[in-house]
Amino acid sequence: MKIEEKLKTLQLELPPAPPLGGVYKPVVIVGKMLYVSGQGPIQMDGSKIIGRIGDDMTLEEGNLAAKQVGLTMLSTIKSEIGDLDKIKRLVKSLGMVNCSPDFKSQPQVINGYSELMGEVFGKENGIGARSAVGMMLPGGIAVEIEAIFELH
Repeated sequence: MKIEEKLKTLQLELPPAPPLGGVYKPVVIVGKMLYVSGQGPIQMDGSKIIGRIGDDMTLEEGNLAAKQVGLTMLSTIKSEIGDLDKIKRLVKSLGMVNCSPDFKSQPQVINGYSELMGEVFGKENGIGARSAVGMMLPGGIAVEIEAIFELH
């Protein structure tokens, strides 16, 4: 099943690809590797999910924000390469969580993103290596994720 069809089956919509927030490329392709710059959680209306997990957001809300980052990332990739079916597999992700200093469940937040990628690309190709860390994020966004994909 094509990725676009799978998204429809899962009743998922891609938000608008975010505008550039600085001097960088959203996607860089080197050989068969596609590198995606850090993506934030963009909602369907173009607004960002803002908040700090452990303060004004729950772990569950953070998990949903991470899932939204995954949808934003797919939107960015689609806008840059035109066809999500060019992706063979997810290789590596770095998940960054805007959280309070005493919050210790960053991996559970980023699971929202990883579970989405597993649903979209299948467990074999959608689950890759991953890191999850806590930090302050630009503009107060709840989650930021960067990733590396392999292309067909």
